[in-house]
Amino acid sequence: MIETRVSRGIVSTYMDKLQRNLELDVAIVGGGPSGIVAAYYLAKAGLKVAQFDRKLAPGGGMWGGAMMFNQIVIQEEAMDIVCDFHINYQPLDEGLYTMDSVESTSALLYHAVHAGATIFNCYSVEDVIFKDNKVSGVVVNWTPVLREGLHVDPLNILAKVVVDGTGHDSEIAATVARKNGIRLATETGGVIGERSLDVVAGEDEVVKGTKEIYPGLYVCGMAASAVSGTPRMGPIFGGMLMSGKKVANEIIARLAR
Repeated sequence: MIETRVSRGIVSTYMDKLQRNLELDVAIVGGGPSGIVAAYYLAKAGLKVAQFDRKLAPGGGMWGGAMMFNQIVIQEEAMDIVCDFHINYQPLDEGLYTMDSVESTSALLYHAVHAGATIFNCYSVEDVIFKDNKVSGVVVNWTPVLREGLHVDPLNILAKVVVDGTGHDSEIAATVARKNGIRLATETGGVIGERSLDVVAGEDEVVKGTKEIYPGLYVCGMAASAVSGTPRMGPIFGGMLMSGKKVANEIIARLAR
């Protein structure tokens, strides 16, 4: 019966996909634009990468543009990345361009998957695997399980590198510091928390703050801003894209050693 064939096809292929991703080169936590860009460049380099997002539709804040006006702004410095993803754009002002946020987010996801990255939606990363004073993977559960407060044990996924792309709260970095009594590579040794909005400083500092903050743990996007205590920047997304490409390049270089 076709009903059984449909169900069997979904279950069997999903299980195959999950088993292929139980050991990774890179696990990216959070489905925002910086993490998706990182997944694309990592996969293009031949690394085994999976991205885990708690929402039904990955993409973070890029979908909504600004106040649900579904347009975003990108500055000149990030336009090479825009071109890599074949996103349409319009000149706005000197050094600035506008793009449709729905097209942009869709393009990032499409090209990341076609480059070879695997994206898991409705997954929450509730902890990390911590071995020999190094972040060595992620601990995952269904988002509805955690939201309902159900006592259901998670699954473990090994990874050579974990990227915290969880946005404003930098959840993975905070969890690693809190649970293991370690110091992150920040001024305080913990997650400092983002500052109020300053577009110029925020865009510059989010890229500078994209780095390894503890052995095996990198931050990108707004998680990098939250960890280092730099300003938020609003609906200009060049820094997000450049942060994703930077963290990918650093990890590629690291794993090639």
